[in-house]
Amino acid sequence: MLTKSALYIVATPIGNLNDISLRALDVLANVDVVAAEHVHTSGHLLAHHSITTRRITLHQHNETVMAEKIATLLAAGKTVALISDAGTPGVSDPGAKLVDLIRQQGYPVIPIPGANAALCALSASGIVNPQFLFYGFLPTKTGARRNILATLKCYTCTLIFYEAPHRILDCMADLILVFGADRKITIARELTKLFETIHVSTLGDALAWLKTDANQQKGEFVLLLSGAAVQDKSMVSEQAQQILKRLLADLPLKQAVQLAADITGENRKVLYKLALSQQESGVV
Repeated sequence: MLTKSALYIVATPIGNLNDISLRALDVLANVDVVAAEHVHTSGHLLAHHSITTRRITLHQHNETVMAEKIATLLAAGKTVALISDAGTPGVSDPGAKLVDLIRQQGYPVIPIPGANAALCALSASGIVNPQFLFYGFLPTKTGARRNILATLKCYTCTLIFYEAPHRILDCMADLILVFGADRKITIARELTKLFETIHVSTLGDALAWLKTDANQQKGEFVLLLSGAAVQDKSMVSEQAQQILKRLLADLPLKQAVQLAADITGENRKVLYKLALSQQESGVV
């Protein structure tokens, strides 16, 4: 039984057409309209499951206009399902603007969970770090991409990116430039499809692996980059030691320690112990 005047957000397979829930199939078969990113692409999925529901197109270029039309359908008591070409709508795919408008107008928005490429790759990566940051697609231009990567360099969580085949080599080169060749990466391509590949190595080895086999440069990519090493909080960087030493020369101990902690971001208690040891040894 579907909810009247509701928008259903339906996750669809990222490759294998059988990776769809029974609930999703029930919704797609019984709503009044399916809003699809591309009617032709969605047609393969619906035909595979003998679903003949009327479809309309909603993509990134017409989402604002179509959101108003879908709101009109809901106002008339119709039910609508939103699907993207693959995976979960609104996650690196159109849908967020539509959901925002429909919620503002007071209609129910009901998620139907299912496939997601990032989580699919993460589950098969063997990465033990429980924290991750899903970034999605990086900028297409080299300068912008490097700038974004630089802001993520110190993150200790796993970083998850999507990448297209025609940019994969340039993206990998930029990852090496920013993070170094020794950072660990998991490359997942063509997930759930015939040529599914999950490759784990260092960044340097991964780029060489891609260049060696042109076939591995094809398909849609999920990149899972290991996080930066967690710094030992009992250690004080050389820079922080020098700053603390200079501050102690002119300020009382507590004030110097607090200021050094504010400037460097290092642990105040550790800096305090260091300051005491420096004073006792006559270094300052």
